[in-house]
Amino acid sequence: MGTVHAGPPSESNSGSAGDGHLFVELFDGKSFDGWQHGGNWRIEQGAFYRASGGGPLTYKRDVVPDDFELRFEWKVSEGCNSGVYYRPGQVEYQVLDNVGSPYGENPRQAAASLFFCMAPSKDATRPVGQWNSARVLCKGTVIQHWLNGQKVLDFDYTDPKWADMVELLTIRGGDLTGRGGELWLQDHGQPVWYRSLSWRVIPGDEILEASGDFEPMPIPPAALAKERQRVEAMLRQKRSQ
Repeated sequence: MGTVHAGPPSESNSGSAGDGHLFVELFDGKSFDGWQHGGNWRIEQGAFYRASGGGPLTYKRDVVPDDFELRFEWKVSEGCNSGVYYRPGQVEYQVLDNVGSPYGENPRQAAASLFFCMAPSKDATRPVGQWNSARVLCKGTVIQHWLNGQKVLDFDYTDPKWADMVELLTIRGGDLTGRGGELWLQDHGQPVWYRSLSWRVIPGDEILEASGDFEPMPIPPAALAKERQRVEAMLRQKRSQ
């Protein structure tokens, strides 16, 4: 599965050996070893680069662990929309040009959101063309998203106060209780870059608790109206099937 190295749960992939946090590199920066795609992805300066249309880039060597930490870096082109899917169905760490993409008007669809479910607490993105560092931590029913060293999303999906958000994702086709899915990088039509992908299994004795003070960004009224229209269209489609 690639090189195994040690490192504490921080923004960097490196760390002191023997601390017990083992990361597995998923991309060696040189080849598509362990990955599958339709010929539309390239390797450019040590990064995966979506060069043309043809579908996602999927890690095939193993499924995503049930309890895990995933680290990666991403860079977008102007107007870009992409994402990293880490559980079965529509469970996605959103990758976006928040300024240049129309999706950016709705924080539930913004960079580092759990797309169409939970907005981040803030916009911590760097400008288009600059690299962003990301982390996803999942243990049990707790999910955290990090962006550029800041924890921007942190919730327990069984907490009743988040039920409406979780239901949004269910309508879209996502199921946060799903496990054993493949890791894949989305091709949504624009150039995007990924590098430094690695993950580790979170051990049973490592505690991950949801923060009691997490507050997602509010949804502006116009964006909320568009979201409701989209939800109604999804529900009509479901009823017609």
